[in-house]
Amino acid sequence: MMGILDYGAGNLASVKNAMDFLGYDTELVSDTRSLEASDCIIFPGVGSFGSMVDTLKERDMYNALHDHIMDGKPFLGICLGLQVLFEGSEESPGHKGFSILKGKATKFTEGKVPQIGWNKIEPKDGMMASGWAYYVNSYRIKSSEHVLATTDYYGEFVAAIKKDNITAFQFHPEKSGRYGLTLLGWWYDCLQKG
Repeated sequence: MMGILDYGAGNLASVKNAMDFLGYDTELVSDTRSLEASDCIIFPGVGSFGSMVDTLKERDMYNALHDHIMDGKPFLGICLGLQVLFEGSEESPGHKGFSILKGKATKFTEGKVPQIGWNKIEPKDGMMASGWAYYVNSYRIKSSEHVLATTDYYGEFVAAIKKDNITAFQFHPEKSGRYGLTLLGWWYDCLQKG
């Protein structure tokens, strides 16, 4: 089963509609039991880093989601779903991320914040297609050792990462038109190839 994580926030309907449009069977996952039963998880994150961590812990899903990822099960993070993979965020200093990847989300110090709009995606290794993706974010990861693609908004930052079973986008593929649907399809194809 492909689960879409429902932690009380996020772009659930948009992500589910995009996956349905592509013909993929998904279910909303809102408790530990359904999370543990999922073969792969899509984490559509929108909102505050601290609230997200608190809600996952209140629902006993924080450790279960971490274990899902560490057990090598496929994971797709979107926006906040990318940031939670790191050590934390300037947005919520007392709240820890999963620390699967090194670094922390930092706030934009220039330009309009949050940045809302379209950014050019620059792939780093040819695995992912180039295109324009839709962003709504105030925080970003400046660099990571597992960068799949970058973008620029008053300085380069991580647009996508790929490490083993983990893929994550800082942008919203479900709101990025044909390009976003292509990337969701690419991710699903990667799952099928193992």
